[in-house]
Amino acid sequence: MPEKKAEKIEISEELAEGKGEIKELAELESLSRRETSERSESLETEKNLDSDLEKRKKELLERAKKLSLKIAETKTEELKEQVRAKKRSEMLVPLEEYVKSGIYIGKRAVTPDMKPFVYRRRADGLAIFNTDLIDEKLKEGIRYLSQFNPGDIILVCKRQAGWNFAEMFSKLTGIRIFTKKYPAGILTNPKLPNFTENELTVIIDSWLDRNALSDTLKVKRKILMVCDTNNFAHGADKVIIGNNKSVKSIGLIFYLLTRGYCKARGIEAEIPDLEWWMKEEEMPVVY
Repeated sequence: MPEKKAEKIEISEELAEGKGEIKELAELESLSRRETSERSESLETEKNLDSDLEKRKKELLERAKKLSLKIAETKTEELKEQVRAKKRSEMLVPLEEYVKSGIYIGKRAVTPDMKPFVYRRRADGLAIFNTDLIDEKLKEGIRYLSQFNPGDIILVCKRQAGWNFAEMFSKLTGIRIFTKKYPAGILTNPKLPNFTENELTVIIDSWLDRNALSDTLKVKRKILMVCDTNNFAHGADKVIIGNNKSVKSIGLIFYLLTRGYCKARGIEAEIPDLEWWMKEEEMPVVY
């Protein structure tokens, strides 16, 4: 009897111990689930944080890029303006004088030779020269003209708007000119009493002065030509671009050629100021 009682007590203790182990295992399993859940939540939080950080980083990079482009654009515009200002300061005359003279205003017709120098058309269809290019071409023309002695140059200008200016140009530089009439064959026929040998012919309008242009090409001499938008530059060794029809524009061209040539060749001459060359009213011819 006592043995059976002891056995029951032992079994009861084992059951109690088993229940304790089961409870402990249940608690451990619950704890494990909580830890797993917490780790999962932590990983999700970290993932969300990483995503937010990546998004924020991308936004900051985009803002930095836009700001960089804006700064670069501002600097570029500033540099462009500085270049334009420098160009204007180095022009033969202030930009306002080019505008006042109308030298930049061409015709409706534009030849293939002049197309590269035209940058737009006005509402009335007139082609407009680029004033920067006008200035550059005038500088080139003056340098080219200055390479020749006065006795080796002739200038032809049959357009009446330029007669007075041509006369003044001749008086100050010593260069021979032909205005109202160009004697046919003067460059090509040695038998003529007024036969002339030259090295350079300056043509103010290739259409009106076509006979002089043709003769110069025949004897293979150099040509400096003033071209409007409707002129062809065929045969020219050097071209000056600009309006070669109006009084003010032609006057400005002659003024710059006279001033530049006299300076380059060391000719001391009292050149009238620009206002004289830009007058529209009829002036007495200078002999």
